[in-house]
Amino acid sequence: MGLLIAQMRLAQINNYRSDLEYQIQLISSTKMDLSAQINEMVGLGSDMEPDSPEMKALEKKKERLYQAEKALDAKLQRMQQQLEMINAEEQSVKEQRSQAIQRMYA
Repeated sequence: MGLLIAQMRLAQINNYRSDLEYQIQLISSTKMDLSAQINEMVGLGSDMEPDSPEMKALEKKKERLYQAEKALDAKLQRMQQQLEMINAEEQSVKEQRSQAIQRMYA
């Protein structure tokens, strides 16, 4: 891989990493909001009768929030794995760039 190509690929990798880190940050923020909503619902549910229609509706909503949280966890994990792969690719491209520089001056 030539020096110019390696530099271009590093720029692409940095852009992709920035996008992934931003998305990870958004997902983490959304997860915190969901957790706060779930905790609020738990507090509301403590004042209700377990068999009341309101409590059943609250439980259904809480379950949907738990499912959304699980989906966010799975997406977050995938993005973190992608970030690890990007880091590994960056190291490989840096080695190739270094080799290209050595060939230029050899």
